[in-house]
Amino acid sequence: MNNLRLLAILLYAALAGGGAGVSGQTVMTLDELFRIAETNSASLRPMFTGEQQADKELSVAKSERLPDINASLSLSYFGNGFTTERDFSDYQAAKIPHLGTGLSLNITQPVYTGGAITSAIDMATLKSTAARLSTELMRENIRFELTGCYLDIYKCLNLRKVLSANTDAAKLVLAEMQARHSQGTVLLNDITRYELLVSNLDLQMVKLNNTLDILNENLVTIAGLPSGTEVIPDTTLLEQSLPLNGEPWWQREALEHSPQLRLAKNSIEMSRKTESLVKAERLPKIGLQAGWTIDGPILVEVPPINRNLSYWWVGVGVTYNLSSLYKSNKSLSKSRIATRRAIKQSDALIENISREIHADHVNYLQAYEELRTLEKSVELAEQNYQVTATRYNAGMALVTDMLDAANARLDAEQQLVNARINIIYYYHKLLFISGKI
Repeated sequence: MNNLRLLAILLYAALAGGGAGVSGQTVMTLDELFRIAETNSASLRPMFTGEQQADKELSVAKSERLPDINASLSLSYFGNGFTTERDFSDYQAAKIPHLGTGLSLNITQPVYTGGAITSAIDMATLKSTAARLSTELMRENIRFELTGCYLDIYKCLNLRKVLSANTDAAKLVLAEMQARHSQGTVLLNDITRYELLVSNLDLQMVKLNNTLDILNENLVTIAGLPSGTEVIPDTTLLEQSLPLNGEPWWQREALEHSPQLRLAKNSIEMSRKTESLVKAERLPKIGLQAGWTIDGPILVEVPPINRNLSYWWVGVGVTYNLSSLYKSNKSLSKSRIATRRAIKQSDALIENISREIHADHVNYLQAYEELRTLEKSVELAEQNYQVTATRYNAGMALVTDMLDAANARLDAEQQLVNARINIIYYYHKLLFISGKI
């Protein structure tokens, strides 16, 4: 779908949903719904914000490679002092310049941190990847949820056509019965039974319309469409040719593209980076240092000198946290256990996805077999209904035979609708599990 058509759909839905009591019908394909949900879904917006936050955290982690620059400025007042002998005798007053000033500048450039900065950057990168994968997983969930609602709406609309056709046929038979009853050739009990059939069909229609209303509201809410929009599925959906790839192909696709598996692998890498960060605490930190200071007055001389003393320096600083040798052991053990747990969770997830792929692939192929069988069943049910109706009109069949034939035709037609939708549903479920929807 081109962008102009998508814009037209959104504009029409907004105008239709903006008026009080106005319901706007619009035909949409699944791809169109997916694109609308991409920008309008309330569930996706926080995920996009999470991606932005993770990217900023990565920028913060990279900034740790830059030098630390500290500057300080001080202004102080000094009172007069005094001098004495060591036994506090011979007291003599000592005047001190009262105004004190200080200015210093220190620069430290990390050279070696035991891999702490690199591991922190890698961790931030993995978190950024996890945020994107979480968004992708949410997108997949929303698309599959939209697919479920969309196909259920399609199924209900087709069932409504089937119910409507059967109701019309039942009412036609009922009218003929009433005409024949006035001629004395049909019992009133037969009319009552057929009236009950029509009443049940009308009740099914009411329930079906209520189900459609609920499904449409769910679809509109998930996709972020304006309230009051009535989505009509694309009628060419059942005409699409779906591929019959073998199960091994789906298994490979799932292992490569599944957001759940990629998130699980990302969690393993994050646990390993946590181990690296803990190990980095045991290593020394080395940095190049430089500084410049100017202070006044010079108080180390007696009497004090009312002048500024300035000096600069460069060197190498080494720090080592000795307590990490005995404090980090428990943290390291905890991180290693977390890594093993993440690996086991990933293995379990692979098994679960493999089972789901197998089950849904079997159901997908089975749906094709059911469709072929039910197409023949509908044909036979229609023939049976026509034969029974002819025999009933000729007085050779009972009304119970007509009821059985009508119910059998209705049931066969409803199952046929479900079978056609089930093929599309299981195909999209395979796409969802393998991360390709």
